[in-house]
Amino acid sequence: MLFEPPLDVDGSQPTDWLARFDREIATGRTPAALVTGMKASRLGPPMLNAVPRPVLVLLTSMMLKREDKGAANGSEPTFRELAPSLHCDGQVAAETAGNLAAYQTTRAEVLLLGGTKSPAHLRAALTALEGVLPHARRVELEGLDHSATSNTARRGAPRRVATEIRRFLLPG
Repeated sequence: MLFEPPLDVDGSQPTDWLARFDREIATGRTPAALVTGMKASRLGPPMLNAVPRPVLVLLTSMMLKREDKGAANGSEPTFRELAPSLHCDGQVAAETAGNLAAYQTTRAEVLLLGGTKSPAHLRAALTALEGVLPHARRVELEGLDHSATSNTARRGAPRRVATEIRRFLLPG
């Protein structure tokens, strides 16, 4: 099962941000790293491009502090804890650039999931995979975006995603 993987389709996933991101993570500048990753992945609203970077870093820092205070129960990871994993998205994009045909030999049945309101470059990656995977089924979640897999408290729709996964794993 894949939910909007960060695959490079015709240069759709730049990776030139990785070095900066890694430096920011290594030096403990998590808010700056999150801004770097967010801008690179183009997951935020387009109007964020008009906001100066220092303001975005400040707002992200405030959000992380607020989230840290509310995460005392430890029931789910915080964005601060998850931040380093953004490197993996960039790495996957770099490794798949121009090489989606390699997936043609995949024998497993694959569920491709995505939201109808997700950015075009993520939907394009699903379309490209759908074209090369021999046993792929695609489900578009109407009205949802890339945050669909997040918990409800983060504006996700985990039950809708889980329903599609359940249908895939337990047909009939």
